Amino acid sequence: MQLEYFIFGAISFLLTGAQCEVTEVLAEEGSQAVLPCKCSPSSPFPPAIIWSKSDKGTVWRKQKSGLQYWGSSWSQKGNPRARCPHSLFERGDYSLQINSVTEKDGGMYSCRVEHGDEVTENMVMLRIIKVSVSPSFPIWGNDVSVRCDVTPWPHGATFKWMLNNSPLVPQTGITSNSLKEKATARLTGNWTCVVGYQGKEEQASATLTVKGIIQPSEDNTKVYAAVGSAVTLPCVFSPGLIPSHTVWEKLKAKFLFKPAPGRLPASFSPSLPSSQLPWEKSASLKEVAFEDEGRYQCAGTIEGQRVTRNMQLVVAKIDSSIPSKQKDSVTLTCQLTDASEVTKYEWVQMVYDLNGTQSVGSIQKGKTLKISKVSDENWGEWACRFHGKEGILGNVTYHIPLMSGLNGEKSSGVSHNTAAIVGLSFLLIVLLLVLAQMYKNHQRRKRLFQYPALETIVHTTSNEREARERSQVKK
Repeated sequence: MQLEYFIFGAISFLLTGAQCEVTEVLAEEGSQAVLPCKCSPSSPFPPAIIWSKSDKGTVWRKQKSGLQYWGSSWSQKGNPRARCPHSLFERGDYSLQINSVTEKDGGMYSCRVEHGDEVTENMVMLRIIKVSVSPSFPIWGNDVSVRCDVTPWPHGATFKWMLNNSPLVPQTGITSNSLKEKATARLTGNWTCVVGYQGKEEQASATLTVKGIIQPSEDNTKVYAAVGSAVTLPCVFSPGLIPSHTVWEKLKAKFLFKPAPGRLPASFSPSLPSSQLPWEKSASLKEVAFEDEGRYQCAGTIEGQRVTRNMQLVVAKIDSSIPSKQKDSVTLTCQLTDASEVTKYEWVQMVYDLNGTQSVGSIQKGKTLKISKVSDENWGEWACRFHGKEGILGNVTYHIPLMSGLNGEKSSGVSHNTAAIVGLSFLLIVLLLVLAQMYKNHQRRKRLFQYPALETIVHTTSNEREARERSQVKK
């Protein structure tokens, strides 16, 4: 192939007898390539321009009359892929633009410009860079290779790799045009190959997507939950993948490097009730207990490959303590089973209006909250928020009852309460005396009604005595 390009250039040089320049152009597959061709016009009349390729003949040409022609293989859906912008001709720029270049476009090009009897020939070598991933969608744990091809191949070129815009040093320690590693989440992203040749650099990119468990994307991801709340343990496979033999386990650190399976919590549910997608295998705990903390593992089989993902459940709770000498004070402490990722704590008082609308009240910093005197201003719901480097990790709430700390406040109104109690006690005593007297009268009447004749004699005697008294008064 190199001999063919040399012969093509030599023949062009001998036929024209003009000075010939060879320019290297690197372009990414699918992009636009610009092949330079510049010369100083020696005639005011429009020149004739011919762009040709060593193995494809004429690419584009323009006669002195202004007529343009394209090669039959340089059209895409009826639209020519190659063109020369006429606006640049006045400056002696007859560069060729090729859209959506492919590997087949790579090779030696010739630009021939005819100004009267003067003929100028420029040679341009177009090299196409392509990055490919094999297999296209590797399964987690399987081998995957990333390759950077250049057509035609540039002997003596250098290659550098970047992953997600960061320089990458392969595990083999050798920088070459191909890499081969095990497919993991670390390899997921945009792969860029930077090719250096004869003082020029050009790059090409490709996206690598590893199929497997995409959520969580890494092992030992921490999931935070408060005691008594519900929590979801995520386990989502790549869309379209239907894993078999899906199993959830709780791991206990029986051995240092090989944890043994333990017993799942009583509230553990291996699948979400609302899950309708066959590749979503997330689990849930309906009510988290403090002892539910620890490592959990989701596993499934994809195309014969066992795929696993470990995650850690971190449980949060609030411990409260009341000093023996200060009954109206309380101390709250935010506790986590693993606080290694926590960078700061903050306490937020949640305030509710008459309509039940929630708003944020007082905010205090620190792992511990001390309330020296419980009052109308600081009772109610407090939330402990714990933050990491990338933001809030979770929160846990605690409710301080109003009656638990009002002993101090009640002392200010002792006189009013005492007067009210004394008054109520007096009324109660009077009421009891009245009821006792009524009861005695009732019992006496019941005893009298048992002897009717005696009651008649008593009434007769009483009447006679009243009559004698009246007669004495008259005398």
